[in-house]
Amino acid sequence: MNKRIIIPGISVIFLLWACGPGHDHAAHDHETEAGHSHEAELAGHEAALHAGHDHGEENAGHSDEIVISPEKAEAIGIATETVSPGKFREIIRTSGEILPAAGDEATIVATTDGTVSFAENYTEGAAVGDGQEIFAIVSSNLQDGNRIEKARIAYLAAKDEYDRASRLTGSRIVSQKEFAVIKENYENAKLAYEALKPSKSGNGVAVTSPFKGYIKSLAVKQGDYVTTGTPLATVSQNSHLVLEADLSQKDYGRRHSITGANFTTAYSGRTYSTSELGGRLLSIGRSQNEGQYYMPVSFSIKNASDLIPGAFAEIWLLCGEKDNVITVPVSALTEEQGLYFVYLKLDGQCYRKQEVTPGASDGQRTEILKGLATGDNVVVKGAYNVKLASASNAIPAHTHNH
Repeated sequence: MNKRIIIPGISVIFLLWACGPGHDHAAHDHETEAGHSHEAELAGHEAALHAGHDHGEENAGHSDEIVISPEKAEAIGIATETVSPGKFREIIRTSGEILPAAGDEATIVATTDGTVSFAENYTEGAAVGDGQEIFAIVSSNLQDGNRIEKARIAYLAAKDEYDRASRLTGSRIVSQKEFAVIKENYENAKLAYEALKPSKSGNGVAVTSPFKGYIKSLAVKQGDYVTTGTPLATVSQNSHLVLEADLSQKDYGRRHSITGANFTTAYSGRTYSTSELGGRLLSIGRSQNEGQYYMPVSFSIKNASDLIPGAFAEIWLLCGEKDNVITVPVSALTEEQGLYFVYLKLDGQCYRKQEVTPGASDGQRTEILKGLATGDNVVVKGAYNVKLASASNAIPAHTHNH
């Protein structure tokens, strides 16, 4: 046998035997290590997903809260009120009108014939003082001449006659009967002359305001011809007014429980109270005009600076009281698509929108039938600013814990 062939064959067999078991063990170890690493990686992914799911659930529970720092809340005027049940008046909601009070207005009339001349450039709404000249009635260009000059001459003549008769009565030259006639003529001439008070310009008769107030309406314009007694203007003191509410027939049975009223006007966002204006109930109508469904309920009130006679008003007639009622100021409510909400302050910087069911309102406070409980801290000023903050993208992430 050839030795060169046998020796390599043996070497190959030896190498195969020696390497076989070692190679199988290494492969096994590599596969085992890879398996363990893959299982650890899957476990890590599962834990991360589970943790992320739990964190998402926690944040979702507070996604409706609004974070506003105390400094910002103070800057935008947020104020709160703690809910506490109390008394609340039943109301009758209606409308009505603000009217001038009797005796609070006066109509100025011409005291003589002539043409109208304005003392100043007066317009409706202008303020006037007691005794202030508003018009001058000029009659010098009329056929009868200057009325005030004629009255002055007649007055002076009657005065001279009266003075002369007064000196002669003691000597019985003028009888008592004649003196009485002379005295009567003098006094009438004096009244006629004083009624025709000269204007500041001296060209006519002055027509003055009977009291301090404002010109409600003007019935004439510059240069109009007027006769004695013609209305020239209406002046109002505007110190007292009448609030007249319309009471419907269906509420007439509750008339005896009416004690006051709250009201607001279209030109003012303020709600007034008859009690705050020194008001009192004047009368409740017992009949109605033909074709009308309402009866008047009248209150006398002092005029606030911005109340206008003749303005229409939305009115809440106040009736009997109810106890243990939860109410909030009207300013606390916000409305979205027919639903009503308030904002609750949870702590120093966290707020939450809360849906509520409102009941009756007296114009200042609103009854809450559902959605609030005693102790809730409600935003009563700045609710609209909280609403704007809830829609802002600049709201910081929520960190509040309950």
